[in-house]
Amino acid sequence: MNKQKEFGDYQTPNDLAVQVVYLVAGLFGLPDCVVEPTAGLGAFLIASHGEWGRACRYKGYEINDDYVHLANRRLSDLGIRLSQQDFFSADWNQVLRKEKLHRILVLGNPPWITNSEQGILGSNNLPKKANFQRLRGFDTKTGKSNFDVAEWMLIRLIEALPESGAIAMLCKTMTARKILRHFWKNEGGLESSKLFGIDAKKHFDVAVDACLFFASGKRTEDRVAAVYSSLNVDSRMTEFGLVDGSLVSDVETYMNFRELDGGSPYTWRSGVKHDASKVMEFSRWNGRFVNGLGEAVELEEDFLYPLLKSSDLGNRRTTPRKVVLVTQRRTGDDTSWIRDVAPKTWKYLEDHSDKLDSRKSSIYQNRPRFSIFGVGDYSFAPWKVALSGLYKSFTFVVVSPHNGRPVMVDDTCYSIPCKCEREAWLLCDLLNANPAQRFLWSLVFQDSKRPITVDILRRLSFINVAKMMKRLYELREFTSSGSVPLDDGHQQLSLLIEQEQNYQTERRSQSK
Repeated sequence: MNKQKEFGDYQTPNDLAVQVVYLVAGLFGLPDCVVEPTAGLGAFLIASHGEWGRACRYKGYEINDDYVHLANRRLSDLGIRLSQQDFFSADWNQVLRKEKLHRILVLGNPPWITNSEQGILGSNNLPKKANFQRLRGFDTKTGKSNFDVAEWMLIRLIEALPESGAIAMLCKTMTARKILRHFWKNEGGLESSKLFGIDAKKHFDVAVDACLFFASGKRTEDRVAAVYSSLNVDSRMTEFGLVDGSLVSDVETYMNFRELDGGSPYTWRSGVKHDASKVMEFSRWNGRFVNGLGEAVELEEDFLYPLLKSSDLGNRRTTPRKVVLVTQRRTGDDTSWIRDVAPKTWKYLEDHSDKLDSRKSSIYQNRPRFSIFGVGDYSFAPWKVALSGLYKSFTFVVVSPHNGRPVMVDDTCYSIPCKCEREAWLLCDLLNANPAQRFLWSLVFQDSKRPITVDILRRLSFINVAKMMKRLYELREFTSSGSVPLDDGHQQLSLLIEQEQNYQTERRSQSK
């Protein structure tokens, strides 16, 4: 087994450890004791001794016996000695509190690996299974129950840390946010919470957004953390925090546009999901269709629709270059009737059944053969407003019919169905307006794997954006039921507009 992978082992370069300690010395001052709980080769202990010398005490712990031996040789001249200790079996309350030292500084670089990755490696270097994130039953069965081991470790250390102590740890930026969210949701804020960006590619040769996470052990009512671009207190960029129960990436901007946080009368939808692009998507060539396997095939047009992918929408391309095979009108529809109305299409599906029947996702189990997802009446709306969920940009575009056919978007995109062209352009204008853009960006953490989500989009109030842009009454035309079903929020919109009209009528009457 690769021990570096097993232990999530990214040893801290000496120059980075020195920069970190210099910064922390300015933030925290002289500690009574420096504790490095996952010391590795002891880089932080060496850097700390270079900063404070014999003015404080030093303790280091490490599970890897090879590292313990090598580190103790490096540290012997400094009078520091590591103890071999499995982090997950240690009583950190006892370690950090038993000697009643007030100014404890917990410093280091915990493993950069998730619990599932260590499980795949067959490693036992894991915490005991527990729902420490307090997830609901369904979430614990999905990817949401996967966590960075550092997340578990840092939560345990902070829980054991005396109020007068502080913690300073290198970790993924996403991990730091999750730790703060845990305390903000359950136990209150952590005083002096700060995230200082580091160049993980330069220092560890990994492509991940990482930071130095600093906080004191003292609880506070504040639920915000300052974000810095580098290990320099003059590089402050913004402040993120927990507002009204949800994380926002830019508290100041969010508060300026908070009135736009009200939910949408429109329902955002993900695009078509089939998990078999080489079989289900085609380019046109000489009157035939060519799939991703390079096969030129003949198919009826009945089940083929123009397709826009994330790369198209992210680059504002709205002319489809591909078509997609849509086997159902709604999720769960019977597909066997394709055999009768489009025999060539059915034969094509059967010829590629090995790939379609072996799709790994459990969502295809116990479903009609050749099922897809992300389809409904909304998919066949003639007009849509859509954007890519993969690009780090809120680039909304109007999707129009192509050759008389409604255009599909793939499952990495989001869209709103519209009844006509004017509605689509109105919604697109509102979404691209400066207030909407700034509000949405205040919710987004750009280092997330998929920064733009349906949960974020659905928070934007079209009603309040339209009011701000003085276009509220244009929405009234599109609130009644039409050929494309929308949701019950349109009733809310109609009621609001009526109230607004009555209010303005009353004001005109009073002014006479």
